[in-house]
Amino acid sequence: MAMNPLTRARWKRFKANKRGYWSTWVFFVLFFLSLFAEFIANDKPLLVEYDNQWYYPIFTQYAETQFGGEFETEADYTDPYVIDLIEENGFIIWPLIRFSYDTINYDIVASVPSAPDNVNWLGTDDKGRDVLARIIYGFRISVLFGFILTIVSSVIGVAVGATQGYYGGWIDLFGQRFIEVWSGMPTLFLLIILSSFVEPNFWWLLGIMVLFSWMSLVGVVRAEFLRCRNFDYVKAAHAMGVDDKRIMLRHMLPNAMVASLTMMPFILSGSVTTLTSLDFLGFGLPAGSPSLGELLAQGKANLQAPWLGLSAFAVLSIMLTLLVFAGEAVRDAFDPHQQG
Repeated sequence: MAMNPLTRARWKRFKANKRGYWSTWVFFVLFFLSLFAEFIANDKPLLVEYDNQWYYPIFTQYAETQFGGEFETEADYTDPYVIDLIEENGFIIWPLIRFSYDTINYDIVASVPSAPDNVNWLGTDDKGRDVLARIIYGFRISVLFGFILTIVSSVIGVAVGATQGYYGGWIDLFGQRFIEVWSGMPTLFLLIILSSFVEPNFWWLLGIMVLFSWMSLVGVVRAEFLRCRNFDYVKAAHAMGVDDKRIMLRHMLPNAMVASLTMMPFILSGSVTTLTSLDFLGFGLPAGSPSLGELLAQGKANLQAPWLGLSAFAVLSIMLTLLVFAGEAVRDAFDPHQQG
């Protein structure tokens, strides 16, 4: 489908920012690969051929007895005994990294956290788990959390800002006073208090953060609607009997979405940083979850193992830098003062 001239001009300006354009591609390639983390880092084989039959341990649980073992429980593919049983009458295809985020390497000779070697490429943490595997899974959780939080909070923020700006008057006045009070709530303290009653998880944290993050777009959307509601084409739509919902969605929202889309990459980076900070302080995801913030906390607690802190710092730095550069490219694309 052919792009209209305005979209074509924006795409051209976006591509003209080479740093932001390539940062966007690199970020989405990394995120796409992390979606298939189970196929990259796992303690279960991708494929097993045994006695002329095919098995898929990643998707299905198989008892040890199916491979000639003695137990009816699920086969432990990290056990050399099980590996030998399979390889006697077949073969195994392993992922690139033979550890999941919660796999403990019991074959480590040195004390944990152990230094990087040819088995654990970025070393292990203080529980003997592979750092690289935890980074891959932690990257996925961080970005998914950021995406969902950004989308949900942006939808709420745009709706609230549009309502305030379009109707104005008492709705706008009470809305602004409520936002002033609500934005002053100590989010971190509330999370600490609530975590003593409920064990935090992904969705619980997401719900709490949405309660306080939806205000980021209210200001710009409200200002745009306040500006547009007195334009001639809006007044003409009113005179023709067009309902308020249609006027807001069809005639006014596209103008407000320019500023909103420009801010979204920065909101995403802020969401990732928020989750990392909560995990670092111990009020984030449940214990044992793959988390970049938890890895940073381990690095702080184990200064004799610099690979922990440096690995988490490098991943976060690269991730946030790519998002900032992508945000700059989006900002240039929607900037009406840019030429071309």
